[in-house]
Amino acid sequence: MTNQRPTDDRASGDNVAALPTAYVPGEVEGELYERWVERGYFSADEKSDKPPYTIVIPPPNVTGSLHLGHAFEHTLIDSLTRRKRMQGYEVLWQPGMDHAGIATQNVVERELAKEGKSRHDLGRTEFVERVWQWKAESGGQISGQMRRLGDGVDWSRERFTMDEGLSQAVQTIFKKLFDEGLIYRAERIINWCPRCLTAISDIEVEYSDDDGELVSIRYGEGENSIVVATTRAETMLGDTAVAVHPEDERYAHLVGTEIELPLTGRRIPIVADAHVDPEFGTGAVKVTPAHDPNDFEIGQRHDLPSITVLDEHAVITAHGPFQGLDRLEARSAIVGALRAEGRIVAEKRPYTHSVGHCSRCKTTIEPRLSLQWWVKVAPLAQAAGDAVRDGRVAIHPKEMEPRYFGWVDNLHDWCISRQLWWGHRIPVWYGPNGEVVCVGPDDQAPTGEGWHQDNDVLDTWFSSGLWPFSTLGWPQQTAALEKFYPTSVLVTGYDILFFWVARMMMFGLYAMDGTPPFHTIALHGMVRDQFGKKMSKSFGNAVNPLDWMDAYGADAVRFTLARGANPGADVPIGEDWVQGSRNFCNKIWNATRFALMNGATVDGPVPAPEELTAADRWILSRLNATVAEVDALYDDYQFAKVADALFHFAWDEVFDWYVELSKTTLAKGGAQADAARRVLGEVLDVTLRLLHPVVPFVTEALWTALTGAESVVIAAWPADSGFRDAAAEAEIATLQQVVTEVRRFRNDQGLKPGQKVPASLELGATVLAAHEDAIRSLLRLTLPEEGFAPTASLPVAGAVVALDLSGTIDVGAERKRLQKDLAVAEKEKTQTAAKLGNEGFLAKAPDDVVVKIRARQQAAEADIVRITAQLAALPQG
Repeated sequence: MTNQRPTDDRASGDNVAALPTAYVPGEVEGELYERWVERGYFSADEKSDKPPYTIVIPPPNVTGSLHLGHAFEHTLIDSLTRRKRMQGYEVLWQPGMDHAGIATQNVVERELAKEGKSRHDLGRTEFVERVWQWKAESGGQISGQMRRLGDGVDWSRERFTMDEGLSQAVQTIFKKLFDEGLIYRAERIINWCPRCLTAISDIEVEYSDDDGELVSIRYGEGENSIVVATTRAETMLGDTAVAVHPEDERYAHLVGTEIELPLTGRRIPIVADAHVDPEFGTGAVKVTPAHDPNDFEIGQRHDLPSITVLDEHAVITAHGPFQGLDRLEARSAIVGALRAEGRIVAEKRPYTHSVGHCSRCKTTIEPRLSLQWWVKVAPLAQAAGDAVRDGRVAIHPKEMEPRYFGWVDNLHDWCISRQLWWGHRIPVWYGPNGEVVCVGPDDQAPTGEGWHQDNDVLDTWFSSGLWPFSTLGWPQQTAALEKFYPTSVLVTGYDILFFWVARMMMFGLYAMDGTPPFHTIALHGMVRDQFGKKMSKSFGNAVNPLDWMDAYGADAVRFTLARGANPGADVPIGEDWVQGSRNFCNKIWNATRFALMNGATVDGPVPAPEELTAADRWILSRLNATVAEVDALYDDYQFAKVADALFHFAWDEVFDWYVELSKTTLAKGGAQADAARRVLGEVLDVTLRLLHPVVPFVTEALWTALTGAESVVIAAWPADSGFRDAAAEAEIATLQQVVTEVRRFRNDQGLKPGQKVPASLELGATVLAAHEDAIRSLLRLTLPEEGFAPTASLPVAGAVVALDLSGTIDVGAERKRLQKDLAVAEKEKTQTAAKLGNEGFLAKAPDDVVVKIRARQQAAEADIVRITAQLAALPQG
């Protein structure tokens, strides 16, 4: 009947004096966390014979600070790892940070700008040294904020994607891929940021609907002219063809001919390509292979030249009157010149269309043909897809699988080079006679006149893609790698499923001989405000979780976030919800203090069922059912349901019912009171352990006071003993029904919760007979005195509760109030019935309007039944 016990010695719970009257999170959280770290609770031992449980932290940027998204994700991971630690696993939650190439370089460049300098004034070597200096002094503030939240990570293993070990891993896998022909250098279209002056990945492009212009331009003359439309008129200077669909009869006679490109004097071919949508616009498109990814593919298929007309700063390079103009200046000038020649057929302003922006500096990105390094992803992506298809990796929730397959099955080759100075420099050297040498970590770089290393660095996602195994010492075959790889579960947002997750899958399977980097991918959504709107500084709804932690405590923030964490779904959160979680923590505190003050104990076994009251057996039955429910929900990554189940069990059943019921038993004294003290101690012990992974601080303070043991962090996770008592559960359910119904009646009559009322109870031979004292205590019912004359009689669950309300309410005034409410309800019923009976109205009204009127009618009918019953229960006269 009892749950799994911790093995350490326990005190009798005489520590209530150590608990302040009120719980003040700020006075205990920091001290508790440092104690946990100092005692090594979060340290993982690769020599342990315990089964491993590993989670890697999605490495936050070294430039970052804790935001609600971090707090949310870390709460879920911390809950999993704390539970597994209590279950006897050797847990490693691997911490670390990402060097965040563009973001970090931008931060340091802004610092230099304040000094009137640029990175070019310092040179590459000195600039990189300056970044390392910034990192040592200012980077990584998020680590301290993670401690505030209670993250149980192994700080002794903290890694950084630019540290020596991870750099060796990057060089090793680069050379392996290079030697096997899976890394190559080629000219392709990339996302280019004219402000950061680098290629950027798809994940670093943010799209928004911007107002622009759509201009239709006539190419050629007379019957052989053709009209194309564009939002980027400046790129027409680089057109090398016009394309139409092969089956478009309108242009069949033009395919294979040439047409003059306006403003340039060049003649360009008209080609047929199936990529063109004949139903869109005029069915003809301009082809600019050097400045559009789709046009580049058309150019490859038709062997078209690629003419670059915009430089790295997005300035026109083409000869002529537009040379030297910024792209936006050139756009206006070129449209003006075309208009002057009579070539503008139509102009639409504003024209709203999707535009990509650099996520770091918000500059509009420019598709640009550029010589870059690429990963040939086809075989890697195939392996990443197969690992999910054959069940080696499970995606949770399963509904996300199609999105994953839709991505990995259609991956384009990955541009991995960045034109930055901060990052892992590409380990390729070029010789004076065109030699290309890739250098591994154990190789000697070529020296001598004319040899130089590639200037570019690798995409940040390249090194973070190695995270699950590089942090464990790969390419060395370390004991940590053998113990903790593959990791158990990856907890991350669905928004980076395609980027970080896919890259880890590809690299893990490739580097680790087909062993995927994790068994399960548990996807969560994004944190939004209470109205479901994305949080953003520009919207004015962004929240600093540290502010909420200061006001309400880390546990309250954590519990609120966990309670909204449905798999794969976005999480709405508002400050009033955090206040509610703070109230829950206070409720836990107060109930435990009450129990300690009344002698709740964890000493000795829980008495046998026959020695317990029905209330004792009921709560122990419900306790074990809750343990089983919470275990099943955790194993299914249903964090919201875990939090909800714990909330309702703790607040509704333990605090609101069992604690109140135990007061009657404790007041009587004797053997049953002693048994109740032990049951109360058992229930709180197990409940606090169940709650600990989500609200670690308040549970640590209370559990150690209750048990006298060292720490709940290393206590055993509760196990379902299998004890169930259906009869006791039914008996207490009947008692709850009586109490709830009478409470509702009291409330309807306007009685204050603490107001005492004389009453007689007719319990007969029902299961309620043994609970008269509890019923009277819970309902504030006094014994009837001589001359008792009940004015209201309530039959409930086979019992009759008769109350004397004389002197407690103004019956006349109450009758008038109820009659007025009844009239309102009857009018509402009549009006809604009239509308719903009108066929003409029903034929024209929208469905949602009809649904609302039906709901109003049902509510009115329920009010009539309720108010009529209240009137009938009032004293007559």
